[in-house]
Amino acid sequence: MAKYMLIMRNTDESLAKMMGTPFEQMLETVGRFNEELIKAGVLVAAEGLDDPGQGVVVDYSSETPVVTDGPYGETKELFGGFYLLDVASKEEAVEWARRMPAIPGSRCEIRRVPGIDEFPQDNEWIVKERAWRERTGQL
Repeated sequence: MAKYMLIMRNTDESLAKMMGTPFEQMLETVGRFNEELIKAGVLVAAEGLDDPGQGVVVDYSSETPVVTDGPYGETKELFGGFYLLDVASKEEAVEWARRMPAIPGSRCEIRRVPGIDEFPQDNEWIVKERAWRERTGQL
């Protein structure tokens, strides 16, 4: 099994359409999909993000990081939420993404999340992280 993150991306148009959808309808649609993921035993985490206008960006382009209040950038640069799935393959992650309820015009980026076992186990920082994960029940 491997973890894959499904990153939901919107356009201005798809975001406007989503905002026009009744909230209860959105909850019903997403809730049914979430229930499928739970029943299949592949859901690790899923979160939607707040309005980009409430966020900030820390830009490291200069020597001193610059903090800018949102809204920021173009919508195509932002993501609105994510699913973290523990599945057998990238192909399975893609199949779940195809089934995900999405507004036409939006996109889903799929990225594998490397596990801690893929890093050098004799590295002091990996040893500390592994110990933290064990203490917090993540391993």
